[in-house]
Amino acid sequence: MLKETLAILRKELLIEWKQKYAFNGLMLYVASMVVVVALALGAVLEPLSWNVMFWLMILFAALNAVGKSFLAEEPAQQLYLYALAHPSALMLGKMLYNLLLMSLISLLTMALFVLMGNVAIGAPWQLLGIAGLGSAALAANLTLVAAIASKAHNRGTLLAVLSFPIIIPVLLLLIELAEEAIAPTGKGMDMDALIFLGGITVVLAALSVMLFPFVWRD
Repeated sequence: MLKETLAILRKELLIEWKQKYAFNGLMLYVASMVVVVALALGAVLEPLSWNVMFWLMILFAALNAVGKSFLAEEPAQQLYLYALAHPSALMLGKMLYNLLLMSLISLLTMALFVLMGNVAIGAPWQLLGIAGLGSAALAANLTLVAAIASKAHNRGTLLAVLSFPIIIPVLLLLIELAEEAIAPTGKGMDMDALIFLGGITVVLAALSVMLFPFVWRD
């Protein structure tokens, strides 16, 4: 299982390395949005408002980046992969790849916000940790939803429809946790929200590994 998972992860990384246009196009989209917001509203938006804009950009970037993990594959390619690896290993490999991709996108987007928006982050290491946990939550959620949506005809639309009911509470928790990191008030991090977000991420990851073999059989 471990060897198959690492093999799937390596395959995804090699494909991304050979097809850099997908990642570059995604970062161009994020950079364009940051520049537009910085030039139009940079002097008006407060740091906490920048926090909301940051997570909204991460959300739409995640829908495009993580969604293609299954949606971009042809049925023949999926059948070939399923013949080589256990479905749980396939899901874990793609989930780990999406986690790495989302973590990189979050880090680069955060750097653009700091440079272009002149956002002063009170607790940068705390915000980095929240961004990592948010990347894991989004990867766990969207990977399974992308696998389910890949079986339908209107795959792109179905991905958004299925993912938003789960993503919205996750996004609200991330915004709440990041507020204390951007503009510390001395109250400290909300540990209940942090534990709840971590629990959601673990449950989503476990459900993805458990349920994907049934999706694969279809």
